[in-house]
Amino acid sequence: MGSRQSFDKSLSELKEQTLQLGSMVKDRIYHSVESLKTQDLELANQIITGDLEINELQSAIEDKCIHLIATQQPLAKDLRKIVAALKIGIYLERMGDLSVDIAKVTVRLGESKQIKPLIDIPRMADLVVDMINKGLTASMDENVEAAREMALLDDQVDHLYAQIFRELLIFMMEDPKIINQSTYLIFAARFLERMGDYCTNIAEEVEYIVRGKRSDLNM
Repeated sequence: MGSRQSFDKSLSELKEQTLQLGSMVKDRIYHSVESLKTQDLELANQIITGDLEINELQSAIEDKCIHLIATQQPLAKDLRKIVAALKIGIYLERMGDLSVDIAKVTVRLGESKQIKPLIDIPRMADLVVDMINKGLTASMDENVEAAREMALLDDQVDHLYAQIFRELLIFMMEDPKIINQSTYLIFAARFLERMGDYCTNIAEEVEYIVRGKRSDLNM
């Protein structure tokens, strides 16, 4: 196999690892929010203890990126692809960490009676998972327009976070006994809002791959 063929094979493997990491993170997001919604402490603990798997895959992606840069000395677009893969892996790993944080909220709230059924937080999670799907597809296809369209969904995530914050603030003012639970739910919503920001960062990496520059899409 020629050096170019070998390099292309390594890039393909890097893409597959990134998609695998994305799939794992999406699963963690869904299940962490499900654990919060259903007060499933066993599921929450599974999310917390399973974080090492995501960290190991992100580390493997990072090692492959560094190895390719060191041994192949890629230039121009090839180098941008590797750098972008490295950063996307980091963003996904951080979203995995935030999923663990949501699972910890589940554990801390335990089986205390819920203020109200959770509706908007799961909606935020659905939007974030959709953003990851669209962002990774745009990355694989090197489609800047699709990446920018994905980044626009962050406005909806931000809107839901603001709505949750206002609603829970009102609850706390009306009944100080629920301040603890309300605060933790605001934390959970904030973690999802932060995930939306990381998704817009993925969109910025797609533009970097194709055009060699990044625009601030997280505004």
